[in-house]
Parts: sequence; C-alpha cells; structure tokens
Amino acid sequence: MTTSATWVAGGFQTDFATNWGRAGHGFAELVEAGVTGTLEASGVDPADIGVIHVGNAFGQLFTGQGQLGGMPATVDPRLWGIPAARHEAACASGSIAVLAAMADLESGRYDVALVLGVELERTVPGDDASRLLGAAAWIGHEGQDAKFMWPYMFSALADEYDKRYGLDDAHLHAIAKLNYTNARSNPNAQTRAWRFTDASFSDDDTANPAVEGRVRRTDCSQITDGAAGVVLVSDRYLAAHPMTKVARIAGWGHTTVGLALAQKLEHSAGQPYVLPHVRKAITDAFGRARVGLGQLDAIETHDCFSMSEYAAIDHFGITAPGESWKAVENGDLAVGGRIPVNPGGGLIGGGHPVGATGVRMLLDAYKQVTDQAGDHQVPGARTVGTLNIGGSTTTTVSLVVTNGEA
Repeated sequence: MTTSATWVAGGFQTDFATNWGRAGHGFAELVEAGVTGTLEASGVDPADIGVIHVGNAFGQLFTGQGQLGGMPATVDPRLWGIPAARHEAACASGSIAVLAAMADLESGRYDVALVLGVELERTVPGDDASRLLGAAAWIGHEGQDAKFMWPYMFSALADEYDKRYGLDDAHLHAIAKLNYTNARSNPNAQTRAWRFTDASFSDDDTANPAVEGRVRRTDCSQITDGAAGVVLVSDRYLAAHPMTKVARIAGWGHTTVGLALAQKLEHSAGQPYVLPHVRKAITDAFGRARVGLGQLDAIETHDCFSMSEYAAIDHFGITAPGESWKAVENGDLAVGGRIPVNPGGGLIGGGHPVGATGVRMLLDAYKQVTDQAGDHQVPGARTVGTLNIGGSTTTTVSLVVTNGEA
C-alpha cells in the first residue's frame, strides 16, 4: 500500500521537431538539454536530487551507446555521485522510470528524484529505424512477414476489433486528423508546421498510402529525437519546501503480459475487452486515485498508431467495449468535448521519442492540471489520466495526475 504521495515539481521537454544528429549532436547534448531544462523548470536545488531514473528503450541499437544511467553525471557535474539507473520497457520505458522513482520516494529512501526520458531515433533512415524498433516484438515468433513490424501488429489489432465488433477505417483516420490538428497549437510538437489535405486522412493510395495492412501513413506516429524530464518530490520535501505549481500522482496501474500479440488476443477471447490487462492498469490507477472516468478532465494516451488510441477509448470506459467509434463521431475527444484526448497532439502529432514518451505524458498532464499548457490548455483541467504502452501492450502503465489542491 502507498504510504505517502509523489508530487511533480516541474519539468521540461525538448522541441520534438529537432533532428539532433543533423545538428551534429548525440546523447550527451540531448541529455544535457533535458537535465538543464528540467532542473531549471522545477526550481529544485540540484544538490537536493537524491536519485536519478532514465527511461530509454533503444540507445545501443540507434547509436551504440549504452550505460545511459551514467549520462546525466557525465554532462552535469552537479549530479556526480548521485545513484542512477536506466529502465527499458520499449515505448513504456519512461513510465517505468517514473514508477521506479515513485517507489524510491514513497519508501522514504529518497525525497527528490530526477526522471529523464531520452531517445535518439533519427540516426538512421526511416526504414532502418522501423526495423530496429521491431526489437520490442517477440523476434522470430511473430511478424516474420512484415516489412514494418509495428504497423503490421496494429493492423492485426484493427483486424481483431473488426472481427469482434466491426471497424470502419474512417474512424481511425479521424483520430489521426484530430491529433495532427491538436499539434498545431503545441510549440514542441514535431508536426506543428506540417500541412495536410482532406485526402491525407482517407483511403487515397496517393495522398495516404498504405504502410502495412489497413494502417496508412497518417495513422502512424513519428520517428523522433527528444528528451522529457520531471522532478518528483515526496510529502516530506514538499512540506519543507512549499511550491505553488505542483501536481500529485494520485494513482497508478502497471501490468505486464507476454510479448506476442497473438498470445494477448487468445487470452482475451470471449471477454468484452480486447486487451483486459490494459483495462486493469487503467482501473487500478482509478482505484488508487479514488476517481472514475467522470472525474477526468483530459487524457494523454498512447497513439503510436490511430488504432492504439481507438483501443484506449473503450478501455478507459469512454464508450462500451467495441464502440469507440461513437466517441470519435460525437466529438467527445476534442478540446471542448466531453473528454479531450491528447490535446497537445499525442504521439502522432507531437512526436514519439520512445523512451521519453511516458515522461512527456506525465509532464503534459502536470502542465494541464497546473494551467501551464498554453495554447492547448483544457480549460479548468484538474485531473488527467495517462496511458503508456510498450510493444503490443506488453507493458502498460496508467497514471492519474491531480492538481496540488485536489
């Protein structure tokens, strides 16, 4: 049982449109930017940092660089000697780093944690990047015929939804369009300056070509470089160092299942939810936070593909299982709708530096509940849910973040 609270004191995100390799930079410069920006934004004295947790999924594959837990001290002498560790759970790496930091604080071992998510992916051509990202699947056991592993897998998930409930691809394209539209108001979004036509969100093979199966180009999240960081503090630290802009991580859920998508779909056969372990992570977070969907003002969810957001809609309980299309058609997911989802553009519009995504979600939730989200602020937001997945939902983490006054 949780005996104390974890608080977000502030955080920072790099511009996800930046190609760090093209600028002549590597992990050292990316981590330095993330560390410096996060510490400055939090206002916490670096001397108070007790532990560092780094989320990174594919460092060695894209750059050859491992041992990234040691990179913060490498670039910032103020962090020399502070215990640090790297965490890998594919696209959920950043959230696993957050959970590890929370456990450290709630146990009383430390009072202040720096959590940093980092990823460099634009070091190789796009096709090569897609191949490297496929390492999060069950290699040799699934996707052997796929050119692009993850579009292939989420096309298979779409096929499963279609088989169980029916699925119109127009609803997937509408999700993508909303996230690209939301990204235009986010100054750190990778696609904020991109422009599209209506045909870009259709089955037009020229304007929106198929990538794998029923997944088309604008249904996919981006290959991205970036860092996101937060400083987390304990009750004890907050009592001794009062802060005006804080948010509480009020609830969390974490589930892990087998690697293969086929295993997951076989396990859920005959059940209302296609991915019941995802539903459990969400309801565990709700239960610990003592809230329900009706108390959420917004959601930051994993849209590595528009299909993953489609699945998140019914797993959050926004609709009944298999009826996510209703929320898409009704405008429920837009800012100003019943439950805004990904107001800053998510992964599709905002960018997806894999190891940083879970931290970025927490940072955006923090900004929303403390009225610091700028042009993509959801008016009056005080409670925000997150959902971060790794692989084909092999690792799932959900958080509930509330205003410090809640």
